[in-house]
Amino acid sequence: MKLFLATCLLLGAANAATFHQESLRSIAEKVNSLQTTWQAKTDLPASLTASSFKRLLGAKRSLHKTLMEVEEPLTTVSEIPEEFDARKQWPNCLTIGHIRDQGNCGSCWAVAASATFSDRLCIASKGKFVLPLSDQELLTCCSSCGDGCDGGYPKAAWDYFKNHGIVTGGGYNSSVGCQPYSVEACEHHTSGSRPSCDSTPDLGTPDCVNHCTNSKYTIPFGSDHHKVSKSYYVSSKVSAIQQEILAHGPVEAAFDVYADFPTYKSGVYHQTSGSYLGGHAVRVIGWGTENNTPYWLIANSWNNDWGDNGLFKIRRGNDECGIESEMTAGLPIV
Repeated sequence: MKLFLATCLLLGAANAATFHQESLRSIAEKVNSLQTTWQAKTDLPASLTASSFKRLLGAKRSLHKTLMEVEEPLTTVSEIPEEFDARKQWPNCLTIGHIRDQGNCGSCWAVAASATFSDRLCIASKGKFVLPLSDQELLTCCSSCGDGCDGGYPKAAWDYFKNHGIVTGGGYNSSVGCQPYSVEACEHHTSGSRPSCDSTPDLGTPDCVNHCTNSKYTIPFGSDHHKVSKSYYVSSKVSAIQQEILAHGPVEAAFDVYADFPTYKSGVYHQTSGSYLGGHAVRVIGWGTENNTPYWLIANSWNNDWGDNGLFKIRRGNDECGIESEMTAGLPIV
């Protein structure tokens, strides 16, 4: 029996390794051959494997979520529209349409959180506050959030916003805000003007500093922090998620990524092929229906060259890849 169990474990490990070494191009070709609700990008290097994306998947799923922490909509809207796009609803809040780039770092949990907070702060201020909030400070200074570029907990990020606050900060080399992002932007296995993520060095998590790194920014570090009055999990009910977005703006979501997801090009994604790679955090900005398939409209953090101009759609209403199970948000203090 022990020999049998050992053999099974070895075979399982071998199979997992095989899946992770499977060519993304072959996975994409398989997806497209099924003629499902989404299309995969096939012009990928033959040597590119699913394992090359694992570094980017830094969302740790919560181990302590309780019913007491889950919020129903704080404000209800009388009627939920069939389609909704936060970019169109709040056109003065340009951060909603901006696609960030986490670089060669598993910081999706921080990038999605600070981007979502930026959107919500602009909305709550009625378009008066338009600067992006800093991925950098959250990634580097929140010791209770997890492990920096090696992953973190989205809910802990929102708790940090409540208890500590966060300064402003734009993307890499942007010279925007107090603490711009210091991890170099890169192409996430797509063609574009940036260097390939595989060619950029893995420098680990940058150091936390308690001052503005942008010398052109005039507001002192201590005066630049922005907070939320409360942080919470959003109910997993579809209507509750929609009410939350309608009332307060985008929400952060963590979901499970499989080997077919990095090949996404267009359409409504659902898991079709490939093994589990890890957890990823993103920003939900709307919903709709495409060819009778309901979807969530989501902003990724792999820049505009990935997917559908940096966005993707994922099937709505069946908790696809756990997308509806762990959404987090907070109420900005204006």
